[in-house]
Amino acid sequence: MNRILAALAGLFALLSLAAPAGAATLVVLSSTGMQAALTELQPVYEKRTGNKLAMTYLTTNMLKDKIDQGAGFDVAILLPPVIDPLIQAGKLEPHMVPLAKSGLGIAVKADAPAIDLSTPEAFKAALIAAKGVAYTTTGQSGLYFVKLLDQFGISDQVKAKSITIATGFTAEFVAKGQADIAVQNLPELKSVPGVRVVPFPEAVQNYLKFQGGISPASKHKKTDAAFLKFLASPEAVKVLKAKDMEPGN
Repeated sequence: MNRILAALAGLFALLSLAAPAGAATLVVLSSTGMQAALTELQPVYEKRTGNKLAMTYLTTNMLKDKIDQGAGFDVAILLPPVIDPLIQAGKLEPHMVPLAKSGLGIAVKADAPAIDLSTPEAFKAALIAAKGVAYTTTGQSGLYFVKLLDQFGISDQVKAKSITIATGFTAEFVAKGQADIAVQNLPELKSVPGVRVVPFPEAVQNYLKFQGGISPASKHKKTDAAFLKFLASPEAVKVLKAKDMEPGN
């Protein structure tokens, strides 16, 4: 019996070390545009605070659908097109924290010939010449790209040879040789090995502005707010910059 009690005491001691008193698990819904940075920052935050992050990465529009359908969360990292509707519906606290912004780009094979994106005209020519173009159908990068194709007057040409996904890393299609060009925001493209990334021409660049908010139903809003504050810390800023993101909006 004494051995059993000693073993149980040891187990409880280990559990107390693994889960400090007052530790929380934050359910975080995040746009995939922040995934590269948050994947690196998650273990830093967890080690420092003892809290855990339960992360879900999807496009902003897919996250809005989940929230509208009643998905529970503590913190959501989203883009402006869906923020006001969620606030007005009472599903997001009104105060949003600007976290970072990033531009859009294309990915080509790492060993592919140099591609000219110096002007909108050069970009248009590259899209016409490509045999396959990959982009998302629900991500803000893909939705903007579709509008840009209309602006260029080549929508039908590109869509006829496009590879589309609802969410995920479009550059994987380039790395696998299934597309010549992948369109997405810069951090997502650079998360895929075996590709070279080129930003959109500045004249048609579009910056995605990521903001963090808290659920009105969260039971630990002070911890939520502290997590968002951590994402603006010097250590987090260093990671954001390394992932081609500009801190703040």
